[in-house]
Amino acid sequence: MANYPHLLAPLDLGFTTLKNRVLMGSMHTGLEETKDWNRVATFYAERAAGGVALMVTGGMAPNREGGVFPGAAGLFNDQDIANHKVVTDRVHDHDGKICMQILHAGRYAYSPDCVSASPVKSPISPFPPKELDEDGIEKQIADIAEAARRAKEAGYDGVEVMGSEGYFLNQFLVTHTNKRTDRWGGSLENRMRLPIEVVKRVRAAVGEAFIIIYRLSMIDLVPNGQTWDEVVTLAREIEKAGATIINTGIGWHEARIPTIATSVPRRAFTWVTQKLMGEVGIPVITSNRINTPQVAEDVLADGCADMVSMARPFLDDSQFVAKAMRGEADLIAPCIACNQACLDHTFSGKMTSCLVNPRACFETELVIEKANASKAIAIVGGGPAGLSTALACADRGHKVTVFEKASEIGGQLNMAKTIPGKEEFYGLVDWYAASLAAKGVDLRLDTEAKVEILRDFDEVIIATGVTPRDPSIPNEGGHVVGYRDVLLHGTQVGDRVAVVGAGGIGFDVSEFLVHEGESPTENLAAWKEEWGVGDPEETRGGLAPEGPQPEAPARQITLLQRKSTKVGKGLGKTTGWIHRAALQMKNVKMMGGVNYEKVTAEGLHVSFGEARENPQVIEADTVVICAGQVSERSLADSLEAAGVACHVIGGADVAAELDAKRAIDQGTRLAATL
Repeated sequence: MANYPHLLAPLDLGFTTLKNRVLMGSMHTGLEETKDWNRVATFYAERAAGGVALMVTGGMAPNREGGVFPGAAGLFNDQDIANHKVVTDRVHDHDGKICMQILHAGRYAYSPDCVSASPVKSPISPFPPKELDEDGIEKQIADIAEAARRAKEAGYDGVEVMGSEGYFLNQFLVTHTNKRTDRWGGSLENRMRLPIEVVKRVRAAVGEAFIIIYRLSMIDLVPNGQTWDEVVTLAREIEKAGATIINTGIGWHEARIPTIATSVPRRAFTWVTQKLMGEVGIPVITSNRINTPQVAEDVLADGCADMVSMARPFLDDSQFVAKAMRGEADLIAPCIACNQACLDHTFSGKMTSCLVNPRACFETELVIEKANASKAIAIVGGGPAGLSTALACADRGHKVTVFEKASEIGGQLNMAKTIPGKEEFYGLVDWYAASLAAKGVDLRLDTEAKVEILRDFDEVIIATGVTPRDPSIPNEGGHVVGYRDVLLHGTQVGDRVAVVGAGGIGFDVSEFLVHEGESPTENLAAWKEEWGVGDPEETRGGLAPEGPQPEAPARQITLLQRKSTKVGKGLGKTTGWIHRAALQMKNVKMMGGVNYEKVTAEGLHVSFGEARENPQVIEADTVVICAGQVSERSLADSLEAAGVACHVIGGADVAAELDAKRAIDQGTRLAATL
């Protein structure tokens, strides 16, 4: 407790005490839909064993029409209750507490049966909702209350009523989606009626000694959202209705302002929660982009909340709290807020996991346990594939040596961390370094592994990564550089830049070049101004009246690709729009369907289509090549020629895009088999 006195202090709720101020926030993982209840229980139990005071499950549907998608999990019958009791019993075995989130999606439900306050279609769903009549509204209230009663019967310590992020209850609160003129619409009193009645009925269903968390949208970030007075009024009424705790919701899913991506500053919205402190008499939880014990400690010490919600950090490291208690914060696997294996998977209908920790949600399948015999294992390459393999092999009791020809570990991560908005990658590289040392891995920097050195090892793993692909564009006197020159070696570029290749690297390089000076991710005031985040006390919904006000671009950038598809189409499902919007705000010109003809002192000469029509010159002082990668397999080929068996992983195996998620998963799974 001496390390983080506020974070690790207990919280007395009257009828029960939480052992610290850490909430593992709700994440829809897809685990419940597998029907493998041992797998579900193992996921939550591992986090309970790691010291979390209270966990919230992914959203459970109160009825079929309220499910996020057809077949969404819920507590609909006695068998469901029995299945969930497997989970709650395992959590309680590890001295943990767990609440079930009741999530009614409203118009966000991906189903033609979706319902809402008014038939206003969501921009993120193809189905217009049916407007509920009085009987329909009563059914939703009764179903939510019944879900809470069943949760108690299943052994949950409480429920979280989802009233934020633009879901069902939120849809009744704002005129943006509530066009009603009856007692459920119009005045604030009428628009608040549904969430208040839901909490009252839930409390009546579960009795007094049961936690009710209400997830309250404190800044909607959509047009015609709530004012701050409306937020406070609702919070007070929710407290009167019987809530135990109020949790913070930030932004609707349709908001065009990022709220949890890596480019969002740490603790970017705790100032919103702080406004509610003192306005209600029950504990208040804050959330969003809180990913280290020190950040969480500072939030609480600053009086921003009574408790801190962290969700994705517990995908990265189930032992987050235990390590914080032991003073081992440097060994906590960091959440870099990339969304690649968590939210991108969730919104694509895939099982949630974690880029840094591929065991997340696969705990019963990807088991890292002591090997029957210790082996001497050589790993060539200190990028994410090699490093993750090294850590997993060390955990299994093998003697691991990592050879890295550069003077530092990290590989491609060392480029990522230079990009404005990707500063979290510094922490990832630091964690790898601390973990290698803690696990006794023999790290040999500035060392190029040779066949002769590798012969004596029991297992050889090649993780030598990729080299940039040369698109062979004729150069007749232009200034042409590669992305590594720009990001790693500091090669200077001109004021007008053509970026060849619009994959992830092309977007990163463009982001790097349009910024100069301090990154907005490191400056909350600048970030809020760039994206148009205002104060809900001054502007309804927290949208700045003047809209986004980004700084002028440092350079004139043209981003090009050969494909005729939308530029940036292949970016992450939940973050691609952010990258595109960020560059558009910086006046980056994006062009698809181009042929690269040649480079001259004037710039990049291009044409369009198979017929190479409409030739033109993209005026540029510098052309930066981001045209993909090829696998670096020369050492693997030499080993094969010498009769030395090896495993090839990561970019050395498959070079398509720079995919740290695949590389880390591949390496960890290999380690589990050796």
